[in-house]
Parts: sequence; C-alpha cells; structure tokens
Amino acid sequence: MKRLEIFDTTLRDGAQSEGVSFSVSDKLEIVKTLDDFGIQYIEAGNPGSNPKDMEFFQLAANLQLKTTRLVAFGSTRRVGIKVEQDANVVSLLQANTSAVAIFGKSWDLHVKEILKATPEQNLECVEDTIRFFKGKGKEVIFDAEHFFDGCLANQEYAYQVLEAACRGGADVLCLCDTNGGVPPLQTYEMAKQVCSRFSNKRIGIHCHNDIGCAVANSLIAVNAGVVHIQGTFNGIGERCGNADLTAIIPGLQLKYGFDCVGDLENLSNTAVRIAEITNISLPSSKPYIGKSAFTHKGGMHIDGVDKISRSFEHISPEAVGNKRRFLLSEVSGKKAILLKIKDVAPELTKDNPKTAEILERLKELEHEGYQFEAADASFELLVQRVLGKFHPHFNLQMYKTSGDFPPPDGEMSSSAMIKIEVGGNTETTASLGNGPVHALDLALRKALCVFYPTLSSVYLIDYKVRVLDTGSATGSRVRVLIESTDGLRKWVTVGASTDIIEASFAALVDSLEYKLCMEE
Repeated sequence: MKRLEIFDTTLRDGAQSEGVSFSVSDKLEIVKTLDDFGIQYIEAGNPGSNPKDMEFFQLAANLQLKTTRLVAFGSTRRVGIKVEQDANVVSLLQANTSAVAIFGKSWDLHVKEILKATPEQNLECVEDTIRFFKGKGKEVIFDAEHFFDGCLANQEYAYQVLEAACRGGADVLCLCDTNGGVPPLQTYEMAKQVCSRFSNKRIGIHCHNDIGCAVANSLIAVNAGVVHIQGTFNGIGERCGNADLTAIIPGLQLKYGFDCVGDLENLSNTAVRIAEITNISLPSSKPYIGKSAFTHKGGMHIDGVDKISRSFEHISPEAVGNKRRFLLSEVSGKKAILLKIKDVAPELTKDNPKTAEILERLKELEHEGYQFEAADASFELLVQRVLGKFHPHFNLQMYKTSGDFPPPDGEMSSSAMIKIEVGGNTETTASLGNGPVHALDLALRKALCVFYPTLSSVYLIDYKVRVLDTGSATGSRVRVLIESTDGLRKWVTVGASTDIIEASFAALVDSLEYKLCMEE
C-alpha cells in the first residue's frame, strides 16, 4: 500500500482567506492542535513576507512536536540575483526548518508576463534554488505553481520545469491547480502522466476550490499515483478556499483504506478547535464533521437509522468524532420523539399516552411558529412540562419596555423594567440597553441574579429572528432563536409571537430556566 503524506497549509495558504488573520499565538496553538491530530507536514508561513512569520518560526523552534515537521514556504530566487544573495532565500534558512516548500512558475504565461523573464531564466531559478537548499540538508517540496493551466497551455514547458526541479534534487514534485479551475477527469489524466514519467519521485497535489472540485481532485489524484496531498483544515484559503483536509483525510482512510494520519476519531474536535482559533463558524452541512452530517429529520430516515444505522449513514459518526442527531418537527413520528427524549425520559415507550401528548404538543407549537429542530433546550423543557416534572424557578409578574429616538445619550436607546417573584419574594429592577430586547435581557438577569448568582456566568452568543408570514408585513409572526452559554456549555432556545419582544422574552426565559435546571 502506498505511503500517503498529509501536508497542511492552513497557516500559510489558509491565512490568505478573507477575514482570517492569525496572531503568532494563534499559529502556535494550531500547530500543537495539528500535531496532536497526527499531521505529518505543516506549512507554517513565509518568513520572507512579514516579521510575524519570522517571529513564529523563532518561537516554534521550542515546540516539542510528536509527529509534525514544520515547513517554511518561499519562492525561487529572483532573476538576476545569486541564490545565496536573495533575501527570501536567506529568510528561509533563518526559519531553521528541516523542510522547505519552494514554489516556481510552471506556466509560460506567468514566466513571460508576470516575472518578465525568459523561459530559460525561470528554469535556472528553479534548479539553482532547489540545489542550494538540498546542499543545506533540507527536504525540498517543489510547488509547481499553475501546473495544470501551464500544462494545458504548453505541456512541454511545464514538464521542463519539473525536470529542472528534479535536477536540483527536489524530494517532492507538487502539482498545483492554483486557479482551481481544472475538473477531476483532466486532473486525473495529467497527474497520472506525471506519476508515470517521474516514477522515482514523490508526486503531490495542491488544489483550490474555485469550481467546487478541490476535494474530488485531490482524491482522484491519489488514484492516479499521487502520494503527497496538500490542503487546509476546514477548507479555508484564498477566493473559494483550498482542498478541505477534513473531507480528504476521512475519504482516504475510510473510503480508500489508507492510513495517513493518527487519531481519526479526533477529526471533528480538531476541526472545531481550529475553527475557534481562526474565529470562523463551521457550516453545519460540512461532510463528516458538520453538525448536520449525521442529522436526521424525516420519520422514515429516523426509523431506518434506529434499526440499521448504515441504511441512511455512509459511515459511523463516531469514526470521525461526530455524533448522530435527530430533529423534531411536524414530520416527526413517535420513533423520533422516543429517540430524542431517551436521555430526558427513558421510561417512555411508544404506547405511553405521554409520548402521544408530547408529539401533539410539539405539532401545536410548530403550527404557532415554534421550531425545535435547532432548539434542544426548549424541547427538553417542553418534555418536562408535559410530564409534570418542570417547576419554574421564577414567576414573571410584569415587564415593560420603552424606547427613545434619537437616544438621549447617543448610545442606550431603550429601557426595561421587570418584576419577578421567587419563593414568595419579589424583585423589581430596571436596565438600559441598545434596544428593547437588550434592555429586557439585562433587567431579567439583574433581577434573577439576586436569587440565583450562578446566572451571572450566562450570556447570549447568537440571536436570530425569522419572519414566518411575510404577507402580513409588519404584523407578521416571528420566530426568535437564542444561543446561550455559561462558558462551558451551549444551548439554544426558541420563542414565537406576532410581537418580537414577546418572542424574544419567551426564548430568554427558557434559556435561563434551562441553565437552572442543568444546575440541579
């Protein structure tokens, strides 16, 4: 079986993604996370491009890495300059990594129009630079930039570039679909030809996702003989992103049978951790690791998965560290209810009248505009209420909101007053906020913290409003989803009404009640 190498470029190519900016500490944390996961190569930056990357390499030298080799990235020497005098080359040496990734032009268009060099000069730059680093004892990965477009335009010259890299002593010839526009069958044919012609070299693949085929191109290139696969975690990268390693790695291991990284069961946690450091949200629809990857809503699907999981799941979610979820809606049946509430009320059976009552109540509320498929916390409270297990921790006696426009102090535009009762004691408070919902949220927490100090750690991290019947214009019914956290756990609650403040308050009350129930 072929030995496959995973080369992660999250910290270099991924850093070119819109909205992504890594600090040095971010980069160090991501390196440690990828090392724990078992990635073989991490391309960690271009030390010649900015002081931050050079600082990173200096600090990274102190890391005790278990499986990972750090790679510094840079270009071939500039035309007309000796390799040892090129500032970029010198910075790569100063990064002090055992491996370097050197990119060079393989499309004659770029050589002539971008570098303003002759084809022969470019070949010399490639060969000289690689030979220089090999003479310094470095492992050299040569990235043939724009190889596929270059091959389509002038195959003879694109191959001459690879041959120049071989003369210099390159360990890996990586074929780059830099523009991300080559479809899978063309990728396969061209990669196969290279693997055949350069059979004594490790051949790599580096794909971008501009036509949505980066993962497919990377996987099909392995069928063509490629053994070195480059990509980024979560697919971040310039324009439409890079090949997503969170889909490539399980594809290689679970579909092709290759053993290319260590702990595949830690894939989802690794992806989430890197997303948090990167400050991005993972789309729920991501294959393998997404929240919806093993989520079932239709009654027949839920019934099938419960009987034979592979009937509607291509792998076990646990294989990649994910988990199965069942959503509840008007299309759910009793089986879905039982599976969903087995942790809340394991005593319920299909024939228990309470099961039918929960299902009926669910459908009534969804008809009113509620939706519980994303609001697990509100659903758990619903079940507790139907079963008679729920005991409210506070009673609302009144609330009132008001607003001024323009705001009198230029900031706080609204105020809220609230009165609650807990165990025969009442508390009345008021707060200012940036809008009535914000003011009401602050007033409610202020009042409740008198009785329940633990609520001081709870705060909102997401607030979504959905208009349900657009034909009613400003009188439409709305649904509000609130995501809350206490720093350790996250939960989502829902409210619905023709009054956005009432809908928001219902979701707020559920959020705090759920936290208090968890504490018990």
